[in-house]
Amino acid sequence: MPKDKSRRPRSWMFVPGNKERFLQKAPASGADAILLDLEDGVLPDEKATARQMVSAALHTPSGGLLRYVRVNALTTPWLFDDLHVIVQNGLDGICLTKVDNSDQIGQLDAILSFLEHKRDLPKGGIRILAAIESARGLNNAAAIAACNARVTGLMFGAEDYALDLGLGTRREKEAAELIYSRSIIVGAAAAAAIWSVDGVYPNLEDPQGLIEDTKQARRLGFTAKSTFNPRQIEVINGIFSPQPDEIDYARKVAKAFDEAKKRGDASVAVGGQLVDRPILLRALALLEIADPEART
Repeated sequence: MPKDKSRRPRSWMFVPGNKERFLQKAPASGADAILLDLEDGVLPDEKATARQMVSAALHTPSGGLLRYVRVNALTTPWLFDDLHVIVQNGLDGICLTKVDNSDQIGQLDAILSFLEHKRDLPKGGIRILAAIESARGLNNAAAIAACNARVTGLMFGAEDYALDLGLGTRREKEAAELIYSRSIIVGAAAAAAIWSVDGVYPNLEDPQGLIEDTKQARRLGFTAKSTFNPRQIEVINGIFSPQPDEIDYARKVAKAFDEAKKRGDASVAVGGQLVDRPILLRALALLEIADPEART
């Protein structure tokens, strides 16, 4: 997976770029990554002000926090101004919205390369999180994920996607109507060895719904989930962290398989389940996420 920071992010929080109070509080939110927002969270008349505020925020120390800026889509009149103002030191990446095809990633790559060269920034240092928000984008998800070395992940824009499909305004239990779409995003990202970020759970007054939706996202294979509100971060981080029982079982698998290997066996039963190499590798991957020293 991409190595923008020492650990892969579990939570991504949108922060409106024109709200100074939110910009100041974001680093202490507990989120692993923030998305400084210049798109839907900012009205057109506020976008110029938001750019300057986001630029100023990027000049402050990150404290290890991953900082991306969600810019306006290529089809809008605002993208080039967004990039002109916010491409600078302190920017880890761009979240490009409404990505429908890989050509759009190529266009953004060209602009970023020009600005990096002009501003003496590391070549290719600014990464791209591609937001899939339409049926067309979903159909092209695999190509988008694999088209450019800058692409660090796919994000599912569930609400815009639902609008494109003409779905209802209220989600059904565990967003069953979105399972297929979310699975496509996960598969495309995994095939390209990049992150997959699930969309937000919009009901702040439904904590149990958030838990169920976040567990669903993790079961489907997402590496992280996004949110608009810091109240949801603790739940998201907790669910996207290896659980104690998972860690315990993974350690048992690793130990049992090591003993089986010494006997010349390629598989072993652990707790009544047959364990072979693919299951071992999944256990080791979980231990690596839980603790980089867990393998030793």
